Amino acid sequence: MAGAKTNERPGTRARASYVRSSPFKVRAVLDQIRGKSYVDAMEVLALSERDAAVPIRKVVESAVANAEHNDGLDAAELYVSACYADEGPTLKRWRPRARGRATRIRKRSCHITVIVSRYDDEALEALMDRAEAGRGRAADRAEARRRRVARSRQAADEAADETTGDAAADDPDGEGATADEPVGDDAAVSEAADDATNDEGAAGDAAADEASADEGAAVSEAAAGAAAGDAAAGDETAGEETRRA
Repeated sequence: MAGAKTNERPGTRARASYVRSSPFKVRAVLDQIRGKSYVDAMEVLALSERDAAVPIRKVVESAVANAEHNDGLDAAELYVSACYADEGPTLKRWRPRARGRATRIRKRSCHITVIVSRYDDEALEALMDRAEAGRGRAADRAEARRRRVARSRQAADEAADETTGDAAADDPDGEGATADEPVGDDAAVSEAADDATNDEGAAGDAAADEASADEGAAVSEAAAGAAAGDAAAGDETAGEETRRA
């Protein structure tokens, strides 16, 4: 039994006549959207690199608009039930070639027809279930990612806590080592160096005091000797004056 004729297929249709493109090129794009939902068909046409996708997209949008305004259907429930391209008139042109000859140029055209129909209840329910499952998988992936991030942050916090605990165990009094306060053997060496410095300072001070005392005694002795010499000189002068008298 033969199927329904092209012009007798049920659904809402739109037609673009005299499109300046070859039917062969247009049919290659129509084969990609046949049987797809309205949303999927528009995505395919938007990402297609063929020039024929531009007029086809306009025809699909027109068919969906007719279904919404004339039949009261929802665009989300529609799919491309049929689409085809009929051959239109061909413009004949001539191109000069070598030795006085000419080559025929055929500028072809076509008529694009797109029919959209509503999914039946079973297909629509299955479509909604697939969409819900897709959203559920997306939610599961998002939840799994949140759990991974939480585990990573918890591991980082635990590592930071362990580092802090090790530092506290090394310094139980809470007094961290500083540059001015050496720790352990360095502190003992520093203390011994300070004691040696103090001893050297005390010895130096004692030697300086002793040298000062010796120098003072020598000065006093020299002064006493000078005074005795002056006294002897005075006595000699007095005796000489007595003899002269």
